[in-house]
Order: sequence, then C-alpha cells, then structure tokens
Amino acid sequence: MSTSYVVVTVVAAAMAGFSGGAVFARAAFVVEPLAAYGVPRPWWNALGAVKAAGALGLLAGLFLPVVGVLAAIGLVLYFTGAVITVLRARAYTHAPFPLIYLAPAAASLMLL
Repeated sequence: MSTSYVVVTVVAAAMAGFSGGAVFARAAFVVEPLAAYGVPRPWWNALGAVKAAGALGLLAGLFLPVVGVLAAIGLVLYFTGAVITVLRARAYTHAPFPLIYLAPAAASLMLL
C-alpha cells in the first residue's frame, strides 16, 4: 500500500463524509441545490447515508482492500449520478462541484 493511496483515500473519505454530514445537517449550500435540481426531500437522508457509508468504506479499505474497492466504486457511481442530475437540471455552472468529490474517489480506486 503506497503513501499516495493512503493520502488520496483519506482525503476522499473526508470529502465524502463532509458531504454526507452536510446533508444530515441540512446545510443550505447542499440542500438548496438539491431542491432546485428536483431531488425529492425524502431521498436526502438516504443520499447522505450513502456518502457516509462510502467514506467509512474507504477508511475500512485501508485494512480490508476489497471493502475499499467496493466503496470507491459506489462513490464513483454516486457522484457520476450527481453530475448527471446537475446536467439534467441544466445547472451547468454547478457541474464542477460533484466532479470535485468524484475525482478523489476515482483516484483512490485507480491507486489501489
């Protein structure tokens, strides 16, 4: 396990965990865009839980690599879906935000 893998994985986990926590805390910078994109309010807790589970899975993957691989794949799929949601809502200027979260998850997967 390389140092770069550990650093990228911890950063990806911190970012996904922060994002999930922001959903649970109903931070305006997260929930206002969700509402604008048309994401149903009952889905918000589940979306936050997926991000939090992905973050924990990445950290667990430092000790059990198969869990890290599955968590990274899940986060890549999640944030790819987020990009698609933003683009479908025609909020093109917001597209970089899920990409910022997607990048370290994808890098973690590639470095493994």
